[in-house]
Amino acid sequence: MTRVTEAVRRSAQGGQWTGVGRNVRAAWRSPGRERDLVVQSLKAAGAAVLAWFVASDGMADPMALMAPWVAMVLVQATVYSSLRRAAQQFAAICTGTVFASLAQAVTGNTLGALAVCLPVLMLLSNWYRFGDQGIYGATTAVFTLAAGSVTAATVGHRVGQAALGAVIGIAVNALVLPPIHLRDVRENLATLAEEAGDVLRTVADDMRHERWDAATVGGWEHGAARLERRLEAVRSARRWSRESLRLTSRPLRRLRRLPSDIPPDCEDERWSRITGHVVTLTRTLAVAAQDERTPTPPDAPVLHTYGRLLELIARACHAQGRRLLDGPGEEEVDERVEDTRRELHRRLQEGLREQAGYGADRTTVLGSLLLQAENLWADTVPATARG
Repeated sequence: MTRVTEAVRRSAQGGQWTGVGRNVRAAWRSPGRERDLVVQSLKAAGAAVLAWFVASDGMADPMALMAPWVAMVLVQATVYSSLRRAAQQFAAICTGTVFASLAQAVTGNTLGALAVCLPVLMLLSNWYRFGDQGIYGATTAVFTLAAGSVTAATVGHRVGQAALGAVIGIAVNALVLPPIHLRDVRENLATLAEEAGDVLRTVADDMRHERWDAATVGGWEHGAARLERRLEAVRSARRWSRESLRLTSRPLRRLRRLPSDIPPDCEDERWSRITGHVVTLTRTLAVAAQDERTPTPPDAPVLHTYGRLLELIARACHAQGRRLLDGPGEEEVDERVEDTRRELHRRLQEGLREQAGYGADRTTVLGSLLLQAENLWADTVPATARG
């Protein structure tokens, strides 16, 4: 959901609406993060309308502001976060209402009451117990004092509206298509695998064409940094998936028709190692490309061979990405691919011995690159998938 929101913002700022149209079509065609965003937005709007109707009709309040406001902001990304934030927000609202009432009783006028209570409430908004809901204490005080006379009845009215809005917001979020983020883990892992393959393929192509300058190396490092950010997205998705299963009933999960076979935690660790290998590989190449540094790159024929090996690993990463999207299936690597990998590895070992005759610098770089390639292959294609 976060990635979709950022994509919409970037496309709007750049004056290009193609990204918005693509997200709308994706939300219409099939379930995914785009459709989840639409559902949650509509649920928040519906909760606010329902809270306004109940508060204005049932509580006879023509300015029933508190109930729809609370209901709307409590339609959170998970049911658990809705409950947690409801408790924090309700405590902040009660605190703001009580402080505003006391300040009004002491000063006798609205301006004096604001001057007395707002500094205290703004300090209290930073208390960790309130989380990110502390600011509602100060805003509630402003609304309470702006409404006119502050009496025990009006204070109870505002608190009652907040409670009503919290109940409606939580009920809508929990009972109407509850947000369950299981597919995000698989999609983020698949994207990480695809992007890792893209980075390795780019490096392999540049090596085969002997492109070795500051701009090329900068592109490699930028790609590796993007992988690290994608890895953080995987970890965030994993946390969201665990939290979204809390306090949600099995019948409602079945109603959503969500996938139950999310990748295990060990997949996160495996792709974390692969990301680390890619980052180390690009840094080694970046050091070797700098003229003022001692390590120097190997000869062109050796780099061509190494590029072919990286291309082989890149294809394996892309295959892993497709497997993650399509679900568990046949994972065994073709025997010819394994034979090709062994042949390239043998030729690089021979090149390592040849480079040793030109000095330790070339041997250091090639040895490090060869080690990272072996680690990448071992983690990308586990031993159980090699036939």
